[in-house]
Amino acid sequence: MARVRFTRHAEEKFEAVHSYGFNVPRSLVERAISAPDHTARRGVQTFSTVILDDKFGLRVVHEERKGIIVVMPFYPIERKRIGL
Repeated sequence: MARVRFTRHAEEKFEAVHSYGFNVPRSLVERAISAPDHTARRGVQTFSTVILDDKFGLRVVHEERKGIIVVMPFYPIERKRIGL
């Protein structure tokens, strides 16, 4: 997998999602990129989703820039919203 860089916004998300009861380690974000359960594209951005439990998944928004994967925001999402 290419090198992964987190934007400042993405770095701030670790604490933000934790305050809502989701423990999201950096390794889980990287797994969502390397081995997603679902992907979608919108322009140059890829939306990769990995299943967390029966109700939620973790969606990671990222794009590749000069061979580096740049993670924008990531957030928990209800699986039923995306049909998982």
